[in-house]
Amino acid sequence: MLDLWVGLFVVAGVAALVILAFKVGNMSSLGGGETYQITANFDNIGGLKPRAPIKSAGVVVGRVTAITFNNERFTAKVTLAVDQGYKFPKDTTASILTSGLLGEQYVGLEGGGDDQMLKAGDNIRLTQSAVVLEKLISQFLFDKAAEGSPAKK
Repeated sequence: MLDLWVGLFVVAGVAALVILAFKVGNMSSLGGGETYQITANFDNIGGLKPRAPIKSAGVVVGRVTAITFNNERFTAKVTLAVDQGYKFPKDTTASILTSGLLGEQYVGLEGGGDDQMLKAGDNIRLTQSAVVLEKLISQFLFDKAAEGSPAKK
């Protein structure tokens, strides 16, 4: 009888570890509900990865499904799978944001005021690329160096 209880405890522990692994790996919505695909082009996606969350007002509304390079526009084409229950206007803005200072990157959607809604296959035209920390630091250092140099006459 004791062996049975120990076995059940071990099985419950392994199941808890599997669930935790899925949560940490952003895979908790495997086989989730119905979605519709939309795309957005960004000049720079930073560290955005497939399976990254798509959030609107802090609520996860979908996941990034694919990231490809657009050879014609020289931009990154991001394919987004948005849950069917969430509708966004055609003039929605997509931004690549970071959770915290050095946290994971995600796509943030901010709805506009258009009467028509995005549907499967549509492209979000208004995008804002990721803020790259290295570029900000180098720009700051360049500006400080320019302030310290004597003015040319």
